[in-house]
Amino acid sequence: MTPTKRQGHKHRISAKVRVLLAVAALLLGGGGTALVAAHASAGGSHRPAGTSSADHAAAPATATTIACPDVGDRLRDVPDPARQQVSAGLAELDAQVARAYEQASAPGGDGGAVLGELKQRRSTTIGRMADAIAERSTRPSDLSELSGCTARQVRTADAPGRADAGAAVLTRAIPGGPSPSDFADIRTAPAKQNPAVGSGGSAGTFTSSCGRNENGHFNSDNVIVTPGVSNGAHHTHDYVGNLSTNAFSSNASLAAAGTTCTNGDLSTHYWPVLRLLDGKAAPDAHAPGGGHDGNMGKVLRPSSVTIQFRGSPVSKVSAMPRFLRVITGDAKAFTSGPGNANASWSCTGFENRQLKDKYPICPGGSDVVRTLAFQSCWDGRSVDSANHRTHVAFAKADGSCPRGFRAVPQLVQRITYAVPAGTPFAVDSFPEQLHKPVTDHGDFINVMPDALMAKAVSCVNGGRRC
Repeated sequence: MTPTKRQGHKHRISAKVRVLLAVAALLLGGGGTALVAAHASAGGSHRPAGTSSADHAAAPATATTIACPDVGDRLRDVPDPARQQVSAGLAELDAQVARAYEQASAPGGDGGAVLGELKQRRSTTIGRMADAIAERSTRPSDLSELSGCTARQVRTADAPGRADAGAAVLTRAIPGGPSPSDFADIRTAPAKQNPAVGSGGSAGTFTSSCGRNENGHFNSDNVIVTPGVSNGAHHTHDYVGNLSTNAFSSNASLAAAGTTCTNGDLSTHYWPVLRLLDGKAAPDAHAPGGGHDGNMGKVLRPSSVTIQFRGSPVSKVSAMPRFLRVITGDAKAFTSGPGNANASWSCTGFENRQLKDKYPICPGGSDVVRTLAFQSCWDGRSVDSANHRTHVAFAKADGSCPRGFRAVPQLVQRITYAVPAGTPFAVDSFPEQLHKPVTDHGDFINVMPDALMAKAVSCVNGGRRC
């Protein structure tokens, strides 16, 4: 993006920020139990001339977003020399969708024209990616089919599940999401069932104490999906563990860095931040990953972060290879579908109940909980794959691994937040994902020293808590 274009984008977002902060102040002033999703989005619309904040607050019952095929998920073979160009192409595709979403949801936007222009841009970018791959491997012919996108109408006016007097209730939607239908009383969630650990299973745990990001390690990069690209995530990530992780990290730089983990674990753990949407401007209101990309509100520091490795209910586990990269969940699950989604929201005291596509309304005194459970089966060969998914797999319903995969310690990232009563919150997301809870995801690069990984495996297989 040229400097001129970047400044223009910031100006548009600043205007939306002013409008939506005014709307939030008006709505939040109506009472402590009104939970209002008042934050800016790259697709949030300007208030039409001659209308008041109160008029704008009465949001329509539907919103428009744009759904595009996930090109990254379809990649199967990316030769090393092509990785940087493919990474840049994926980041460019995300930026194109964000821009088109902004145009399509603006007053008077011509959705048909926007989608036509978007298809042309995506076709060009996808073609360059395919050319780069073809220089060293077989040209991926199916990528050309992924340039077309569709507009989707999203209902915003549904009310959430019941809540007691101590819980917050989302009463209306603001452009950019979330909406009332994105919240549910945790007490209405189904009970979670886990397979029992058998005689041949591994019931131990190994925990790394890595803090709560007290050192303020944030950025909007994604070194796994878009390495070498600044702001490749278009939303802000919270980090614990490795102190050096950014878009330009390498295996060597990660291995040479410090860590927040007290046991010497150099692994990197990151996830999108959770924000309070209370109508107050945050320090990053105009920064990449923040307001520049439609993510508004104060970043919540977790009350607690637990990094734990668990066993398999049916077998012993093998060591993870160093520099194994794993993503759980899908940042684009709202528009791409739930195939890769793995969000899990709950409340302290109610963690036998989990919500997959709703934010929890927690009773008074209970904290919000995010649980990100990673794939626990590895193909035994690769530390990564072209789409960052096919080298690992989830265990089957009975706890066993699919054919061709072996059990490794399962990473579970558990993060809790003390959300003030009556205050809305949402996870950072790509603008067109409307901050939906189903888009929650976690990322992990294993940089444990081999001796520490061996200790973890021993603890898990031996049924000990370490």
